[in-house]
Amino acid sequence: MSTATLADALNDALPQTQCTRCGYPDCRSYAEAIAQGEANINQCPPGGAEGVVRLSQLTGRPALPLNPVNGNEGPRQLAVIDEAWCIGCTLCLKACPVDAIVGGSKRMHTVIDPLCTGCELCIPICPVDCISLVNVTGEATGWQAWSQPQADEAKERYTFHRQRLKRDADERSARLAARAQVLAQEAGLPVPGADSKESRIAAAMARARRRSGT
Repeated sequence: MSTATLADALNDALPQTQCTRCGYPDCRSYAEAIAQGEANINQCPPGGAEGVVRLSQLTGRPALPLNPVNGNEGPRQLAVIDEAWCIGCTLCLKACPVDAIVGGSKRMHTVIDPLCTGCELCIPICPVDCISLVNVTGEATGWQAWSQPQADEAKERYTFHRQRLKRDADERSARLAARAQVLAQEAGLPVPGADSKESRIAAAMARARRRSGT
């Protein structure tokens, strides 16, 4: 099995909470590190002991106890926002890797319970400490508190989350570039990157502004 194929299989075997407790930025990065021999198979607290066994079977490495440095196996937690204290800063929206939090700027936010992976990444980012965690699986821990369909959905939502962030960043860069082009043209300055798509858009916008007299 190639390293890339092994990384795919390992990623599919992870719970996809994207909690970063393994020491990597997401489940995929951890899977790649394992496949390349750069990480141990016992660094995923959400997967717990059963998760280590899954990774052991794929890699042929012996199953090890979960590394306490990365955290302990436990029940799945659900983030809950105290809506009376929420100031609508939107920081938790940006921190949630699966877009399980909804709300607008300066407006109350709330968590979509079925989508929350319990990653805890929204907790430290909240400036008013209005987010807490509640146990939603009782004594069930690890994969007993999670399911493969839930992991699959979380992976899809994380993929969409990353695509959305990239799209938003690209659109913002394009807007800034277009605005810079317009300002340069209006000031009679050389327009950088005149052959770029953004420059052509900026030129069209400038012509329209001149025609409208604005």
